[in-house]
Formats: sequence, structure tokens, C-alpha cells
Amino acid sequence: MLRDLALPLSRKQITSIVETQDAPIALWSGAVSSGKTIASLIAFLIRLTVAPDHGLVVIVGRTLQTIERNVLDPLQSRHLFGPFAAHVHHTTGSTTATILGRTVHLVGAADARAEGRIRGATIALAYVDEATLLPRPFWMMLLSRLRVGNESRLLATTNPDGPFHWLRKDFILKAAEVGLTSWHFTLDDNPSLAPQFVARLKKQYVGLWYRRFILGDWCLASGAVYDMFDEARHVVDPLPAMRRWIAVGIDYGTVNPFSAVLLGLGEDDGLYAVSEYRYSSAEALRQMTDAQYSHGLRQWLANVRRPGEKATARGVTPEWIFVDPSAASFMNQLWTERVPNIAPAVNDVLDGIRSVSVALGSGLLRIHRSCTGLLGELPGYAWDEAAAERGEDKPLKQDDHSADALRYAVHSTAHEWRGLTEQQEEAA
Repeated sequence: MLRDLALPLSRKQITSIVETQDAPIALWSGAVSSGKTIASLIAFLIRLTVAPDHGLVVIVGRTLQTIERNVLDPLQSRHLFGPFAAHVHHTTGSTTATILGRTVHLVGAADARAEGRIRGATIALAYVDEATLLPRPFWMMLLSRLRVGNESRLLATTNPDGPFHWLRKDFILKAAEVGLTSWHFTLDDNPSLAPQFVARLKKQYVGLWYRRFILGDWCLASGAVYDMFDEARHVVDPLPAMRRWIAVGIDYGTVNPFSAVLLGLGEDDGLYAVSEYRYSSAEALRQMTDAQYSHGLRQWLANVRRPGEKATARGVTPEWIFVDPSAASFMNQLWTERVPNIAPAVNDVLDGIRSVSVALGSGLLRIHRSCTGLLGELPGYAWDEAAAERGEDKPLKQDDHSADALRYAVHSTAHEWRGLTEQQEEAA
């Protein structure tokens, strides 16, 4: 089978494929694009050809969509799997696929309730995509369903997480006890990567994600969240003219500060936090209503100075106003007043932090000195080390209101600016 594949394999990939066949539980972990997924999928295909008929074959991921993207799309690529790709059949949205003539069940496991989807099943072969993202109760239920004698197998891949994550603590560090065989991959273990692509990957991941996704370390989320932030590099006084007013991000607060950050795309293709509106009821000794916040927000936008134009040029209409999705009443107020372009922000905290980190690390994102609330928060915005010791990656929930507003604006528009990071890196 290996001779018929359309891509080169490293010695580590081949070794992991061969040694997997006798391993009850096999795990490939390490850096992004390190070749671990390809090796694991080849091992899965080989094992599928000998999997017992009297048991189910399942592919598990966080959602059906991630299974389709991370597992089925590669399997259907002739560039990767040559003639075997023609034997992988799946209709988008379906919870089954046919692979090498065998029905394979696709199971999304976003939370602990998903264990009900496999309860009572007898599973002969399971493949798990991104195991650290699965709830531990689901993983344990999956192991209990592998009950076709000594013939059942579990194959899994993952990027590293924190050192106290249950997968590392209860399985990787106890490999011999639980019947686990694992392999750690780095970028150097993937012979098909071009040097330019490797260099670009290393620039795209910064801070915590560089240590985990590039170095492949199971490391603690500790210290500053935005440890790449440098006042000399990221804080600006003069601003270029803005080609687009991309978005406003709003973190709503009544007792806590209300913060809005305006994001613009400059004519130099840089991303700029141009201006900030912030109201602290604790400092003002007076809370404001949703209607008053709406009025203040609209007045602020109407008076934002447009850089690169004459001094009297004021007022902007952003393409989007992204609001903290928990602030339903404030969004309703804005809609009632017919404020245009209102939408709930994308509030995936870790993915959002990574987007801001990429924008800062590449030099794409800069912040005007007038954004004093934001600049006051960023250096002290830190990981919660107590949560990290419980196996969770969470920032401390203190002095984070403008930081959250920036995250809403940047992450909710990541598809608009992501390609510009390469230009910034080349210019640097």
C-alpha cells in the first residue's frame, strides 16, 4: 500500500504506521503540518482492511464539519492518497461515509453528552481527530466500546495542550499501563514540506501556540497572553489614511467598563486600532442605560477623526459592529435605533486570542496611542495559572474589557486580513 501513495514518507512516519498494527491505542502528537495526520490515516486505512466485521468503524472529531475537513477531505485527495482516494465516498453533512467498501460512522463529540451516541455500541476500529478537544467522559466511553476481543483498535491524533491535560496525565505518561503507543512529531518529520512553507508557519504561530504547535511542547499557559506586544513596535502616533473602516468590537459592561475599539485597514495594508470609546461606571459613579450607551457609541463614531484627511474630516461608518454576544439587550437597542451593520461577535476565546496574537506577532496590527484603556490592559492581560494547572487554558478575567473588544473586532474579521500577514512578514 505504501508504494502506491502519491507522497513521500519519513522514516518516523513509516515506523509509526508499521508499529501501530499491534497497538491497542495509538497516538500521533506534535507540531502542526508535521506529517502525523497523514501517517495516522495510512495506518487507519491499513487497519480498516482487516477490521472485524462484527463491530462498527467510527471516526470521531469535535464536530462533523471538522471530521470532514481534517479527515475525509485529505482521504479524498488524489494528491495525497493516489488511487485510494477513489474509494472514499461521502456526502457533505451525512453522518456516514464509505471507505474501502466499509461503512464508517462519523461522530461529533463537542461535549460530554455526545457519549450517548456510542453508548451500547460495539466498536472494532475508531479513529479520533484532535483527541485533546474531546471531553474525557466521551474518550473513556469510547475505550469501553472497543470490545471485539484483542482485535479492536483506537487510533488518534492531537496537537499538544497543557502539561496537566487529562490525555497527557492519564494516558501518555502512563502509556505502558493503559496499552498506549505514541509518537511525537516535529516539522522536520514531514519530508513533503517546502522550506518556505515551514518558515511561514513558524512566523504565523507566536507565544503559547508557537511552543505547542511548532515546537510540539505540552506546555503551561503562563505569563502574559500577548507576550509579543512591544510598545515600541505596536504603538503609533501618526496614522495613515484608512482604506476601509473594517469593524468596531464592543465589550458590554454595566458595573464593569463598557469598551468599544475601532479597527481600520490603512492604505499601507496595516491593521490599526484607531480609536476607543470607554465608559467606566465605577469611575463616573453613575451607570448608563442601553439607550445611553447607544447614544454615546454613535456620538463617538460621528466624531472619530479620519486620518490622512483635513482636520475637520470626522465621522466613520464601520462595515461591522460586533457586540459581545451575551449583551442581547444592547444589540436589541441598536437594532431598534436602526444602527447599521450590527452582529454578534465571534466569541471563541482561545481562537480569538490566537488571531490577535498572529496580527500582533506579524506586525500587521498596531494601536494608536489614544486607545489608553486598551494600552493599559494589554501588558497585564495574563493567563490564569490556577486554571492551567487544572488542564484549562483561560485568561484571567480582570482588566480585560478593551482587550476583549479588540479580540471581537480582530477575530470576527480574520478572513478579511489573514492574507496580509504574509506581506508584513516579507516587508519585515
